[in-house]
Amino acid sequence: MREKTIRSCILHPMNDQRISISCERIRTLFSPELLDVLAVIARDQPAGIYLAGGTIRDLLLGRQPADVDLTVACHGKAWAYELARRTGGSFVELGREEDAGRVVFQGETVDFSSFRAGAVNIDQELVKRDLTINGLGLCIDALIGRGACVENEEFTIIDPRDGVQDVRDGVIRLCSRQSIVDDPLRLLRVFRFAASLGFRVADATLAEVEGRRQLITGVAPERIAHELDLIMGSDRAYKSFVLMAETGLLFEIIPELLPGVGMEQPASHHLDVFEHLLETLRQMERIQKDPGNFFPGNSHAMESWLEQGRHRQQLKWASLFHDVGKPATYGINETKGGRITFYNHDLQGADLFSSIARRLRWSGEDTKTVASLIAAHMRPFFLANNQRQGKLTLKACLRLASFLGNNLPGLFMLAMADALAGKGEGSPEKIEQEVAGLFNRMQQVWQEHVTLVRESPPLITGRDLINELGLEPGPIFRRILGRVEEAQMEHRSMTRAQALALAADFAIAQKTEPRRPAEIKGTSTEEMDRE
Repeated sequence: MREKTIRSCILHPMNDQRISISCERIRTLFSPELLDVLAVIARDQPAGIYLAGGTIRDLLLGRQPADVDLTVACHGKAWAYELARRTGGSFVELGREEDAGRVVFQGETVDFSSFRAGAVNIDQELVKRDLTINGLGLCIDALIGRGACVENEEFTIIDPRDGVQDVRDGVIRLCSRQSIVDDPLRLLRVFRFAASLGFRVADATLAEVEGRRQLITGVAPERIAHELDLIMGSDRAYKSFVLMAETGLLFEIIPELLPGVGMEQPASHHLDVFEHLLETLRQMERIQKDPGNFFPGNSHAMESWLEQGRHRQQLKWASLFHDVGKPATYGINETKGGRITFYNHDLQGADLFSSIARRLRWSGEDTKTVASLIAAHMRPFFLANNQRQGKLTLKACLRLASFLGNNLPGLFMLAMADALAGKGEGSPEKIEQEVAGLFNRMQQVWQEHVTLVRESPPLITGRDLINELGLEPGPIFRRILGRVEEAQMEHRSMTRAQALALAADFAIAQKTEPRRPAEIKGTSTEEMDRE
């Protein structure tokens, strides 16, 4: 109700078709203290302070702007620095080559930027921006000077490229053909804003992206990764990645995806490798909107996992890359009638993805989580096959639980999206129900075996490996203790002597000779299997 009220108030057509925004609406963006300080700073600066860019766009859409974008003729950093000094806020320089700065003050974020190179007035400044919907401005000198509004006062939007109409029509359009040349990152920003706002991209803009897509290779990896992540963090990532692929931009950034285009798959799939990756991403967006619809009775477990940290983005990245290793592992099995194979594509894909993540300067945490999901994405299907044959074991479930840990919900959502995206004639019937049922089983294993052991004091520690077995500390300790923990989860009833015996046996298998203390001599790990 509030959004409708705001929109009807601020979209006020004038006789000359210009649009204005009420002073009162603009004043709500600034605290009284902030307005007072800006007024003091303005006395020593040239006239002309403009609200611009995304702030105007959000106001037109009836949204509360996340921050305030202010544009001045010159000395943008000086404005920001002085505001931070006078308010006690934090100053952040925005770009070494730009005269721009950010101030964070009592939860408010204010960005300052100077006119871009060559611009001598606000109209010239606005047409140098990326998109028409961001090429909007509004002079607020009167508000800053008075600190208050006159009754019924309105400020007219400066709109040199018909951005207001594009906001109304929901269209993403470049301000000019020069826009991409000035900053090739704008190739990606086209799709980022389309994804975040739900707008369509104008055909002419798509053509410009296609024609200039190679310019993206000159952009810093960190900037590219940031825009890609914003796209993936939206609810419309699938549509944006489809468009990026159609223009060729996606393959300029991630050429590792190109070999999957047109690559045929086994009968269980109805799409080629690349189309399957996109379809898996589409299905993942469906699942994330309503996990309980795909995993009855486990909605809370899925939604709780998705709300932690960056899991939503990580899982969607895993969806897009889960089969990236297939082209490198493509083969034909003549003994099975010429069947197409991709042996170990999961592990190959995890390695390939990790190299992509390093190139794009991803964080270690994101890389580790996504790579582990890719490496394990076939395991639920292996378990489903074992279950179909009546061969599903507790040990197999525990190994998967140990490998993924708390990320099990993410793995099973990935498996569900993968299954939904593979609808060939050879696809197992009711595979989605099998995946959902297996997650129920894994939840049971986690509660009855994993949680029970991990919440209890360990039977042995690294100190025991040193004192009792005479082992030298090293990476092997983690593997030994992990093996003991896994055995304890499997058998539940396990003595300290049995744990030490198992540790000694494992050390021997790893070509490390332990001592055999008296208390474990004659103790066999086979006893646990007889219990």
